[in-house]
Amino acid sequence: MTQVFSIPQVQRMLGLGLLAVSALSHAEVLSWDEWQEVRSKGVTVLQLTIDNDSLLLKKDDGFYTSGNRIATSYVLSTAQQSTTYGWQLGQDLYTSSDIKLLPAQIAKNDHPYAGWLFAGVYREFADVSGTGSRIAFDLGCLGPCAGGEWSQTHLHRLIQQPLPQGWSTQLRNEWGVVVSGDWTPVRWSPGAGIDLTPRLKGRFGNIFTDAATDVTLRLGALNALPQQSASYAFLRGEAKLVGYNATLQGGYFNNQATGITPKHSVGELELGYVWRAGSYGVSASILRRSNEIKELSNGTGAQNFARLQFVYAM
Repeated sequence: MTQVFSIPQVQRMLGLGLLAVSALSHAEVLSWDEWQEVRSKGVTVLQLTIDNDSLLLKKDDGFYTSGNRIATSYVLSTAQQSTTYGWQLGQDLYTSSDIKLLPAQIAKNDHPYAGWLFAGVYREFADVSGTGSRIAFDLGCLGPCAGGEWSQTHLHRLIQQPLPQGWSTQLRNEWGVVVSGDWTPVRWSPGAGIDLTPRLKGRFGNIFTDAATDVTLRLGALNALPQQSASYAFLRGEAKLVGYNATLQGGYFNNQATGITPKHSVGELELGYVWRAGSYGVSASILRRSNEIKELSNGTGAQNFARLQFVYAM
């Protein structure tokens, strides 16, 4: 069956694509000569990021249930700015609202099981004034090829949690490409130990197409550049316009109907703490993501999960 999009849907996706490209246009393109300089003169930074709803020690386990990323980057810093080149490998897992539900018990309007496995490269730039940019290119696969069933089943056996029952219903395979970028135009500092930073973000591809803006408030011993020492609490709020989300709708090209209508505007709140000193860094936060599915009530579809990040600079 051919996948058909209405005129408003096409217009919305094109509009979000333009917003995403607008964010990308403020990010510098990857440069081979610059990469060679950063690689040879900069420091190496290892980073591990873990998202998981089980970290909140609650009984329910579902929706965006896990996200893991490892990254290696090379950072060249001066007193005024830093330039970063790096690569990352990640896996995101999505399930129904309750992993204990058998396939026959999963409602048609529940979140489908899906895995997204990807690898990519990125470039970041930051200035002490607070301006900055990032551009990234990710290539991956959605579906059984992402290994979501194996990862979640073995992890839950290891930590002695209930095993997921619905991976036989997961979305079909599709290769994916996602180009993403963000741009930070300014940072306001009304006083010592406090600042406010807005940011424009965008993603464009056959897995995710969206555009977002967020604002981050920081309080404490702040750093002007990412690799500097710091100890602060932060609160971040995000508003996003969604054009396409393959983890809800299925791959853009494989014509898989899921019976789900994604909400075209969603939000997110994150409250956390960042510590960085010398070669080491850690951050911990709790995130609240609004309901992404029109057919679900906001109380049912909203998500809570925790994020941990560990950093080591060599």
